[in-house]
Amino acid sequence: MQLGKIGVWTTFHAIGEGNAGEAAKLVEDLGFSVFWLGGSPRLRTARPLLESTSQLIVATGIVNVWQNEPAQLAAEHAALTEAFPGRLLLGIGIGHPEATSDYSRPLSTMREFLDGLDAAVEPVPKDERCLAALGPRMLELSAERSLGAIPYFVPVEHTRFAREQFGPSALLAPELACVLDTDSTRARHTARRYAETYLGLRNYTSNLLRFGFTEQDIADGGSDRLIDAVIPHGTVEQIAPTVRDHLDAGADHVCLQPLGAAGIPREDWIALAAALIG
Repeated sequence: MQLGKIGVWTTFHAIGEGNAGEAAKLVEDLGFSVFWLGGSPRLRTARPLLESTSQLIVATGIVNVWQNEPAQLAAEHAALTEAFPGRLLLGIGIGHPEATSDYSRPLSTMREFLDGLDAAVEPVPKDERCLAALGPRMLELSAERSLGAIPYFVPVEHTRFAREQFGPSALLAPELACVLDTDSTRARHTARRYAETYLGLRNYTSNLLRFGFTEQDIADGGSDRLIDAVIPHGTVEQIAPTVRDHLDAGADHVCLQPLGAAGIPREDWIALAAALIG
């Protein structure tokens, strides 16, 4: 499974589930290597993305362990990989304490979930799964028990830390939201609307505090310094250096999520592909 350097990240909420096939075909035609389906999707919803393309890898970002049972998930994975071999990457995450009333013992729960995938009638291979990870222990687990990590809503400094944390061999594929808009006031407004959810979740805020940001940076929708570091804006030529900074810091792959467009972000995907893929 060759992920390449650049993929796109979106959700059915953003593009419309009925547009899944059209969106996936466009992503493949533009040369992106991976379609990251965010929003805690059910694995079966990846099928239309796979059916509409011939080589594109489809990855979940992320399947939530509280909403899935390992044996059933492994069976769904087996059915899809039989039909579309080498094209499905199972991204798995623990979610957030604010979103799940049963949330407890995240590291142990993730280990137990992975044990369940390994014990299934048709196990999910280690190199066909990856983990949402921010902190040191979950990063270590991602390298030990999966292909690697898919950090979300992180600055370049986290990418550098993660690579140092688990060495050269594990996959490191950070998500990077961006706003293709040269009006800084409007672009930051778009970015803050997106960031509002994450700045209210302590998994993300604790992580930002570890990498040089302050409570003042996090307050009131996020300081310009924080917003610009995590969600760059401007022309594709102005956004591209942040992508390259993540790659230079140790990322193998960057999952780009342009914000602000209604439906399929066709123009943004075209512009990003032209600048970053060629």
